[in-house]
Amino acid sequence: MKFADTWSHPPRDLTLSRDEVHVWCTFLQQSKTQIHRLEQTLSVEEQIRMKRFYFQKDRGHFIVARGVLRDILGRYLHRQPGELNFCYNSYGKPALTPESGGKILSFNVSHSAGIALYAITCGRSVGIDVEQVRPEFARDGIAERFFSAEEIKALRALPEDQKKDAFFNCWTRKEAFIKATGQGVSFGLENFSVSLTPHEPAALLSIKGESQEDPCWSLKKLPVLPGYKAALAVEGHGWQLKKWQWQLSEHTHEDAGTNIEFDK
Repeated sequence: MKFADTWSHPPRDLTLSRDEVHVWCTFLQQSKTQIHRLEQTLSVEEQIRMKRFYFQKDRGHFIVARGVLRDILGRYLHRQPGELNFCYNSYGKPALTPESGGKILSFNVSHSAGIALYAITCGRSVGIDVEQVRPEFARDGIAERFFSAEEIKALRALPEDQKKDAFFNCWTRKEAFIKATGQGVSFGLENFSVSLTPHEPAALLSIKGESQEDPCWSLKKLPVLPGYKAALAVEGHGWQLKKWQWQLSEHTHEDAGTNIEFDK
């Protein structure tokens, strides 16, 4: 299984500008060597969390998810991954501390059924969500509980063979948006509506009943793997998306720093 062809390996002279959004993908199943190297970058708190996982597979996935995040952020900041520190807002959304680069970079992470996505921006709020498509999850009861009245009406109007895709389009777009706002579920999943039909572009349609003809947010569908749905929510418009496949660098981040231009 491999990611869609639109995901590339990053160039050595990696650049992130204010009008770009970078999204990285990786598999959480990695070699023992990779897992060991990533584990060395985790904080004491992360290592404590890691040890709470009973199954080795789950422990390995946690190490990769956190270690890859540190590796990616370290590339942009020209810092060693283990030097980075994180903080959380009152709703639990993670961010880099100001000393670690939080005034420069924003990020968001999502993982599901063995894969992880990482969204990185400079000066823009961002949210991302990926979900494995599980037909048993796409039930009317769940839609009625978490979707807006407008979304429920649109979902019910679709042919039966389109409802599963539409459900997960809606779910991932809503999750990405509430993560981008920084409020999570406290924003209220029923308080806004997104597009969901399979052939309709991803869009934020309304917030609390008010049409979003010129919204402050933009949504985008992300092709990932067969059997998965993913969405990206970004503050503002006019940005360019670049998609990268992660692989562990053989160079230190300080060494790479002279070859990575970062627009501040």
